[in-house]
Amino acid sequence: MSFLGNRIFSMAVIVVVLYLNGCGGPEVNQVESGNRDQILHLGNGTEPQGLDPHIVTGVPEHHIITALFEGLVLKNPYTLEVEPGVAERWEISEDGRTYTFYLREAAVWSNGDPVTAEDFRWSWMRALTPELGSLYNYMYFPIVNAEAFANGEIDSFDQVGVKVLDDRTLQVQLYEPTPYLLQLFDHYSTFPVHRANIEAFGSISDRLSQWAREGNMVSNGAFELTEWKINSHVRVERRASYWDAENVELNGIVFYPTENITTEERMFRDHMLHKTNDVPLDKIPLYRAEKPELIELAPYLGTYFYAFNITKPPFDDVRIRRALGMTIDRELLIDTVLQGINTAAYGITPPGTLGYSPPKLFGFDPELARQLLAEAGYPDGDGFPPFEILYNTSEAHQKIAVAIQQMWQQHLNIKVTLTNQEWKVYLDTLNNMDFDVSRRAWIADYIDPNGFLDMFLTGGGNNRTGFSNETYDRIIQEGAPKATDQKERYKLFAEAETILINSMPVIPIYTYSIKHLKRESVKGMPTNLMAYYNYKYVYLEAEE
Repeated sequence: MSFLGNRIFSMAVIVVVLYLNGCGGPEVNQVESGNRDQILHLGNGTEPQGLDPHIVTGVPEHHIITALFEGLVLKNPYTLEVEPGVAERWEISEDGRTYTFYLREAAVWSNGDPVTAEDFRWSWMRALTPELGSLYNYMYFPIVNAEAFANGEIDSFDQVGVKVLDDRTLQVQLYEPTPYLLQLFDHYSTFPVHRANIEAFGSISDRLSQWAREGNMVSNGAFELTEWKINSHVRVERRASYWDAENVELNGIVFYPTENITTEERMFRDHMLHKTNDVPLDKIPLYRAEKPELIELAPYLGTYFYAFNITKPPFDDVRIRRALGMTIDRELLIDTVLQGINTAAYGITPPGTLGYSPPKLFGFDPELARQLLAEAGYPDGDGFPPFEILYNTSEAHQKIAVAIQQMWQQHLNIKVTLTNQEWKVYLDTLNNMDFDVSRRAWIADYIDPNGFLDMFLTGGGNNRTGFSNETYDRIIQEGAPKATDQKERYKLFAEAETILINSMPVIPIYTYSIKHLKRESVKGMPTNLMAYYNYKYVYLEAEE
């Protein structure tokens, strides 16, 4: 059966393009046809930066890559417990430092080649190759000598704790027991890539390679890439040779870039989408009151924050950073702009992450903030240099930025301009540290406080603030991994987070909540703390 009839698909593309241009168009009920043909239509936020699992860093990319590639393990979307992926089983040594993974014989690439232990070894070497510049390479650092290889301190990957015992057996050696290790291996930055596919389009460290495009990509997930039309859609199709294909009910998924959430909501109402990536804030009360069965609101393990470039004056002065942090009225922002669906954040780690809660070290305190600003040489904001808040294009980000702009004007008498950029440009701006204050967010890659705190290690690819503290690094990299129990480990995390928040390279603003619109025909996509989707569980039913 074809993925979509050519005529239907052409009409769908026309409708999407017209919507994205703010125009009307012919009405196509993609929900009804999708339910019938098991084709899932998803709003996906922004045009993906790319589909190379060792280069990208965003949630929109994550949604697509997890359909195309598979790591050693998967997660159950209902429990978030680890399940077998490419590895059918594994053994953990008594001291918790050695993991041995046994790969399933039925796992093959989309070109028919077997997925082997060597594929993982080579792929992890690629991800850690300094010239590639993976921003997620620190995810591998619990592995012996992974950090040294990534930093160019050793040249031979043979010295890294990743060993191929035979074609189907991979062994991983750690410095210390790592409670979240299996969750790391479900993150796309640890997914394997096909060596011959990479080398056919360039070198191991080529960031501009065309291998991850339609017609070029060799992948090992439940779906394969069949079409990528820039600013229109990405579609993937069920792969018959996938090892667990008999348990995959969807025939395909179409991901739409829906940066304009007003347009996305209209597409949902017009039955073009089964599920949205977001909901316009002003529409939430309406759906709650009139269509509660269509809106999903639930806790989400993520933090929305503003980040400073602390290498640039005046943000190299902690007093200024703290003054700005203390003059954001989070409760007012949540009650008004955010429709009351979020929780105020005063730490980078969401409260209750596996039982850990960050220390609260500051609050809304305009009077103290004005004192700090005066001590820094700007009494009543006099002489404070102009600066910008950078955010990626989004109606919600804009509303939040406007509110914070007004708060800083009201409480500190300083003026700030707002700059929005399209997703790819925004990411480049962050990576180049070419900003004053930027909107940022972090969604958990795995459920553990470390997943938020290790982001701010010195030189970390996702740090992007200029923050560096030797004591902080030592706690996260050496102290916490050696902790003998959870109580000691969490005490060390609290010490590290105290250093971070007192230094305030970032201003925590709120803890995320999931907000989506979803058709009742969509099954197997439960809400969970990570908004994690395992597409093998998803199927569609006809709507009544």
